[in-house]
Amino acid sequence: MSTIGIIGAGAIGAAFARALSRQGIELVIANSRGPQTLASLVAELGPTARAGTREEAAAQPIVLVAVNWSKLPTALAGLPDFGGRIVIDANNSIEAPSYKAVDLDGRMSSEVFAEWVPGARVVKAFNHLAARLLESDPAAEGGKRVLFVSGDEAEAKAQVIALIERLGFCGIDLGELSVGARLAQFPGGPLPILNLVKFG
Repeated sequence: MSTIGIIGAGAIGAAFARALSRQGIELVIANSRGPQTLASLVAELGPTARAGTREEAAAQPIVLVAVNWSKLPTALAGLPDFGGRIVIDANNSIEAPSYKAVDLDGRMSSEVFAEWVPGARVVKAFNHLAARLLESDPAAEGGKRVLFVSGDEAEAKAQVIALIERLGFCGIDLGELSVGARLAQFPGGPLPILNLVKFG
């Protein structure tokens, strides 16, 4: 599997990195403070992980973005066009640490996010579970912990679902962003924070 880029090294970004490292998948992780500030995390993750600039992380075939909502425009500003590469929107339109909803004038958070990643094939995923569940063993209660996926490009979603299943989770396709992202966004959607397990 190709190297995965991660922009954002907070709770979700680090949890995703741990899940990748557990499966030996190479990753480049970046934050706003520079690669040198990620030395301890990269040491914990092991030999398949390295810290990089946000440009290096954004250059990978699949890029997960997990940044506090108010900081997203700055985190993504000035990056080159994504040229059809997959960007996973793992964000929620809330203000940390208050969890207050951001007013998006009725728009979906993924719709707003897509404007900040020109040329990307946006797939909504990895946003609805708490970080501690994302980084823990997905073989929960004898089944596979569920992760939801939505997006407007079938092939992009298929690649993200393949990644989810490689990590040991069960990926469930919720359809296009106009439907699925609305179901999975927090706040407002009915699916976030649900810890669901698929058996069989």
